[in-house]
Amino acid sequence: MTPERLRELYGDVHERAAAKVITSFDDHCRQIIAHSTFLVLATSDGQTLDVSPKGDPAGFVTVESDTTLLLPDRPGNNRIDSLMNILAHPQVALLFLIPTVDETLRVNGTAEISEDTALCDQFQVNGRSPKTVVRITADEIYTHCGKAPLRGGLWKPETWPSQRPVATLLEMLRDHTAIPQERTEQDAVDKLYRDTLY
Repeated sequence: MTPERLRELYGDVHERAAAKVITSFDDHCRQIIAHSTFLVLATSDGQTLDVSPKGDPAGFVTVESDTTLLLPDRPGNNRIDSLMNILAHPQVALLFLIPTVDETLRVNGTAEISEDTALCDQFQVNGRSPKTVVRITADEIYTHCGKAPLRGGLWKPETWPSQRPVATLLEMLRDHTAIPQERTEQDAVDKLYRDTLY
């Protein structure tokens, strides 16, 4: 496959799609970011890629300026893959989602990590501050149409499974790691989440 063959297959970029890229956060972008409760952060160490889900109550990402965002890093499994990638290769991409809204917001830019206490304290939840905050300077910003969420029925309850269709997290960890788990049922997972969310 070649770039020329792909363009032959797909045709020219739609005029609006080519023109919609902006470089600063306008009112529309700010509204999407303010209402987003979930995003996906893509990073790379320059050789391999990684994507990481990030979620919090609406407004958890702050627009610091016309071109910069602040993203708190909440407790996780301490792999810190995204943070290590940023140190090696600061280019990142984000995809913001709002429940019930099919359209998304994409941001491509450069990230840096801060452990500044005053900055981290701005994102305190339940008396606990994040250890770091990621500052993202945007290079490209654009809205994305809702075709993928519509195709997937993402916000349509009638398309959702009536019961959990996969194993619990602890069952998967038991099988993937060969580390014994005392309990593997979903209520044990729920307790784990409650105890370690922040």
